[in-house]
Amino acid sequence: MQQPELNNQQPVAEMSMVDHLQELRRRLIIASLAVGVASIGCFYFAEDLMRWITRPAGKLYYLNPAEGFFAYMKITVFAGFLLALPVVLYQAWAFVVPALTRSERKLAIILVPVSVVLFFVGLTFSYFLVLPVALKFFMGFANESLQPLLSLGQYLSFVLSMLLPFGFIFELPLILFVLAKLGVISSAFLAAKRKIALLLAFVAGGVISPTPDLFGQVMLAVPLLLLYESSIWMVKTLLKK
Repeated sequence: MQQPELNNQQPVAEMSMVDHLQELRRRLIIASLAVGVASIGCFYFAEDLMRWITRPAGKLYYLNPAEGFFAYMKITVFAGFLLALPVVLYQAWAFVVPALTRSERKLAIILVPVSVVLFFVGLTFSYFLVLPVALKFFMGFANESLQPLLSLGQYLSFVLSMLLPFGFIFELPLILFVLAKLGVISSAFLAAKRKIALLLAFVAGGVISPTPDLFGQVMLAVPLLLLYESSIWMVKTLLKK
């Protein structure tokens, strides 16, 4: 007997809570294995990765015997996560896809690769533009009686806390575009909320900034505001909303 055609706006299948938990567990295991395997592969290039990530600061020091080892581990795991990011996002998409309608699935096929690209654009922007400016500013307080002695571990923590937020910040246009596509917001709505966006940008900059000062706050808030304005243009131009 021929099955009735599913409505385009209805999920294709329903799963029980136990099925959801088992599926989530399977997806998490696959994502974790992908990160683990990628990290092991990146360990072969640990020297090159260390040279690349410490280049903006120059010579660094480690202050206890284990700090150098754990610094290499931190770099390889971070690089492994970036290398496995497409797999991680695919597993997340595969987990939620049973709850999506057919039209939402078509949209997700485009959004997942775009989100990966935007994340790496944010990392690149932070590494080449934001990180050198931040280091120059903070190193500018050195004088004849006050010289910086940069610890390898502390430097890596600082760099990662600068890179990762920008990776997520650059997802903002995509998030707002999806909300506009779903009819939740419009360009007029976004334009009317500029003052609130300004306030939230500086609040977010203060929360996720690696340093509790106005400079770090501004360095994060300004790109957020620029991305917000570009989102308004995208919604208005591409979606005509």
